[in-house]
Amino acid sequence: MGAVELRDGLAAGDMSAREVATHFLSRIAARNHLLGAFVTVTAEQALLDAGEADALHARLRREGRLPGLPPLHGIPLAFKDLTDVAGVVTTHGSAALEHKPAPADGALAAALKGAGAVSLGKTQVPEFGLTAYSENRIAPPSRNPHALSRSSGGSSGGSAAAVAAGFLPFAPGSDGGGSIRIPAAACGILGLKPGRGLVPAGESPGDAARLVVAGPLARNAADTALMLDALVPREAQPDGGYLAGVRREPQRLRIGVSLDSPWSGAFPFDTSAEALAGLDRGIALLEAAGHAVFETEVRYDNRYPDAFTAAWTAGVGSARILPQREALLTPLTRTFRKRAQQRSARKVAEAVAFLRGFTQETVAQYGQWDVILTPSLAQTARPVGWFSGAGGSWDCDPDDDYRRQCEFAPWSSMVNVCGLPAVSIPVNVPADAPGELPTGIQLIGKAGSELLLLQLAAQLEEQRGAPVLPV
Repeated sequence: MGAVELRDGLAAGDMSAREVATHFLSRIAARNHLLGAFVTVTAEQALLDAGEADALHARLRREGRLPGLPPLHGIPLAFKDLTDVAGVVTTHGSAALEHKPAPADGALAAALKGAGAVSLGKTQVPEFGLTAYSENRIAPPSRNPHALSRSSGGSSGGSAAAVAAGFLPFAPGSDGGGSIRIPAAACGILGLKPGRGLVPAGESPGDAARLVVAGPLARNAADTALMLDALVPREAQPDGGYLAGVRREPQRLRIGVSLDSPWSGAFPFDTSAEALAGLDRGIALLEAAGHAVFETEVRYDNRYPDAFTAAWTAGVGSARILPQREALLTPLTRTFRKRAQQRSARKVAEAVAFLRGFTQETVAQYGQWDVILTPSLAQTARPVGWFSGAGGSWDCDPDDDYRRQCEFAPWSSMVNVCGLPAVSIPVNVPADAPGELPTGIQLIGKAGSELLLLQLAAQLEEQRGAPVLPV
């Protein structure tokens, strides 16, 4: 059952929140040792919270006030291990930090728990959320439910794997350079990165370029819309909310398709045959839904890679890490941290200023189309250890590691820089083609077009059928 079905069943009393939590906890207990999606499972607290949800349901039912249930009443989810949840350790995926229980919920956890959701635990992330793969030195890597030898992507990799495997109906992710869309594409699910400022609970005070935003990972557009309704303040929502509007047909759109990337100059890359086949299928589905798709050319300033990297890695330079624990950092984090500390505040400010100008130029080019279309990824999910060193050896040169990530996901970070909404939509999953890995397309919308993107996702679901859970 999806999140919307669960919401309706819980509200009707067809099932209890405790029964639902027990079901998902049993799936996690049976298979997480293979998948590595969860770092921490908070089963005892989850069952207590579910019991409180059931008590609330019973009280409101007696009083004839069941419409007063919170919007996510009793629905299970989990948080990335970058998000503070009261009483639960936040590791940030790092062996270099002291691991202490968080004293209070962070903004994202407070928002979703306040909406009635029941947290089942914390999911796997890369160290400090820096990479496009969810591997670190404190827990097993997060693996892809469609092929356990492959990565689930990052940085919301554990959350995407959990949703794709049916451990959760949906999950919140965060995205500063592709961290929702990358694992969604790798795992064959839907991932929405909202536009800048829409979800206040996802913002980070140390994010000078305002790259990071929270958003949903789900198996279909309706479930994505349900979570977005809980994340976005009512006054910022479209009339009736996202879920109410997701099935409305959008008008016929002009969609520009491009393989251009701001990373091409620094890291020339090849787009795999699988990614191109996924793009072709996405185009065919969009055209079948009545939209017009045209090739377009986007010109990107070749200074972008250096500026983005300076802004993206600035925060790790100021992270509070004891000198004697620096050696416990992964090679990539240690390298980024050293360079960030050597970079002056003026250089960071110049990088951020450049990215503002880059935004104006890029948004102006995108503006000639209703939506921009790219592949979600240039390659299918990579083998575990492919970026950092085979077998968890961490012996890959950090610059090679970073280059591989940029070549793997060359169409995501500029969307964060521009502050635009974007969605990764699966177009091929193994249920469609046994033995193959998932592929997806990315649709980049104009500011405020989150509902339109979800409507397009719903159209494509109807054209191809919803993704099927791995066995």
